Amino acid sequence: MNKDLITMDDLTNEEILSLLNDAERLLPVARGEKYLPLLQGKLLANMFFEPSTRTRMSFETAMKRLGGDVVNLGDVKSSSAVKGETLYDTMRMVDGYCDIAALRHPRQGAAQYAGDACSISIMNGGDGAGHHPTQTLLDLFTIQQEFGKLDGLKVALVGDLRYGRTVHSLSHALSRFNCELIFISPAQLSMPDEIVEDLTSHGANIMITEDLYGAIPEVDVIYMTRIQKERFPDEDEYAKVAGIYCLEASDLAGAKGEMIIMHPLPRVNEINPDIDSTRHARYFEQAFNGVVARMSLMCKLLGVTIPGGDV
Repeated sequence: MNKDLITMDDLTNEEILSLLNDAERLLPVARGEKYLPLLQGKLLANMFFEPSTRTRMSFETAMKRLGGDVVNLGDVKSSSAVKGETLYDTMRMVDGYCDIAALRHPRQGAAQYAGDACSISIMNGGDGAGHHPTQTLLDLFTIQQEFGKLDGLKVALVGDLRYGRTVHSLSHALSRFNCELIFISPAQLSMPDEIVEDLTSHGANIMITEDLYGAIPEVDVIYMTRIQKERFPDEDEYAKVAGIYCLEASDLAGAKGEMIIMHPLPRVNEINPDIDSTRHARYFEQAFNGVVARMSLMCKLLGVTIPGGDV
């Protein structure tokens, strides 16, 4: 396995499945039912230059559930970044303090830059509108837990496909497991051409549409995303598409019984709370799965073997 996880291309399909299998075995530890201090004495640096709730907290929870500890960058405004310190210098400093680091940064490519600067492993927690591979691992784990497989499913990716790093990473991973992908977005937020071209060149089965409601009866997974106001250079352009998709419980009458709805969160208005109590909602379980997926990943990157049998 590579030293860093920057994009899903850093993992083979076999490595993905191995990580998911280890994650399943670590579920009792993630739930606090068992204590397994595999990472005792290890230190994680949480380097978040953008706001985060789930990603930062799940990395911290994962490390502490495994007996390790965490140092956080904290508010960027109180860090040396405001004095002009470069990302290179910041990460070289962290390289001497910690054993592994999670990085979120507004600039696409920042995670790769940090990985090149550091000897410790870097886990990309989101780089601008680029990639979010640890989110993809928890997304794949959620799907596998539900269907018992990844292969051959039909998945609708909905909303902000242009700027949404979660769907960029997830689409690549799902296509490698022969999933049929439906990209649903307004034209101005469509999946970038270079991603579509790359996926199709590798044989992906893709349909592109603006019609969410027509796709509901045929899909196994609906992956909703919010329209990301902070990514828009022009607020007027954001206003044109804000709230364009709002899924409600009444929209699901024709859905498959086993269909699940996922969302990387936070949601704004794209999923009505009346869906929370339906059999289709999986986004809060998905958020929990960030803990177990990141536990598995950190063990692998730190060269720690998970004991055989029941943990």
